[in-house]
Amino acid sequence: MTIGLEGDTSASLRARPIDVSAERSRTIGAAGRHYFNAAGSGLMTDAVIEAMVMHLRLEQRMGGYEAATLRAPELAAGYEAAAALLGARPDEIAFFDSATSGLRAVFDALRLGDGDTVLAPRSSYVSQALRMLALSRYDGVRLRIIETDGTGAMDLDALESELASAPGRTVISAVHIPTSSGLVEPVAEIGALGRRYGALTVLDATQSVGHLEIDVTLLDCDALVTTGRKYVRGPRGTGFVYLRAGMLDGIGGWAPDVRGSVWTGAEEWTMDDTARRLETWEFSVAARLGLGVALSEAIERGVAQTEAHLVSSGTRLRDGLADIAGVSVTDPRASPSGLVTFTVDGVAGKGVSAQLREARIDSISVPAGHAQWDLGARGLASVVRVSPHVYNDDDDTAALLRHVAGIAREASR
Repeated sequence: MTIGLEGDTSASLRARPIDVSAERSRTIGAAGRHYFNAAGSGLMTDAVIEAMVMHLRLEQRMGGYEAATLRAPELAAGYEAAAALLGARPDEIAFFDSATSGLRAVFDALRLGDGDTVLAPRSSYVSQALRMLALSRYDGVRLRIIETDGTGAMDLDALESELASAPGRTVISAVHIPTSSGLVEPVAEIGALGRRYGALTVLDATQSVGHLEIDVTLLDCDALVTTGRKYVRGPRGTGFVYLRAGMLDGIGGWAPDVRGSVWTGAEEWTMDDTARRLETWEFSVAARLGLGVALSEAIERGVAQTEAHLVSSGTRLRDGLADIAGVSVTDPRASPSGLVTFTVDGVAGKGVSAQLREARIDSISVPAGHAQWDLGARGLASVVRVSPHVYNDDDDTAALLRHVAGIAREASR
């Protein structure tokens, strides 16, 4: 597994554009259809699949524990790759089977209760929101939803007002890019406000890791949760967490496990001195190895180039969709991301996605039930989400716009 590119300087990496043809050639799923669902599950490369299959064959021949022992160096390299992608240290990384599992582990480890406050944006994802609602209902945590500013992002003045008056411990549950629009929240400013007022910032970066350049130090977050299956282009059933080293003394495992703890006596145990104290023993080694390859590929491809490519792709899609009669773009037009949402007059989101699928164009309908504080508050029952990646070419974009125009035209008759 390669973590970087020898001989390449930062400047040369930034200057090198994405080679879409090369990305398509090593992505079998890019052939024969127009795939616009990276925000759901990005297409894996041949190398990612090969790493997983090879390990499963190894387990078949020699057993799971023995095969995992042979792959220990590659598994260790996965921590280095995840850390490099986030601007973190390997000992600040913990792996999980999903971002939701990681988020639950972080919140459980914080042991929030009566007198504590959680501040959340309207852009919160359903799993994140439900966890906070449960903390409020069952554990007495004070939950406050921060209103948006004129751009749809979290209102920083409103956030500061809440931080200044919040009693007890305060956690900001921030979102980088939501599931329901291409909005990019001002997470660096949110983190800085949290630091100023002594609050912890937990960042949901499931839609931004592998999509945007991320440096956890610049973002000033204390924890970050993400998945492997979206823009990182790893397998399903993978996720990881960044936990700032300085937080470790103040948290413990809500449910200690043999992976992150040592049972030292009849009623005593010690915890690992890294973020791995939150991990559990059992995981798919094959999936973890596939994720490691995907992480390494994301770094080698260049996150700066990937971000520039995806933001440009998103802009073209927003502009093209906005020019179609009967279509409304439902995220900020100036959003610097490659995730795009829209509606078609007279056609439910599921209906639009179903018609696109018939034309071998993959999109997804996001219902209000996945983003009640955002879509529900805006009166949107659903939106259609399209999310290109580096394997999408101009033909893909043209096909999507052409078929959406056809759906809108037919609906207007």
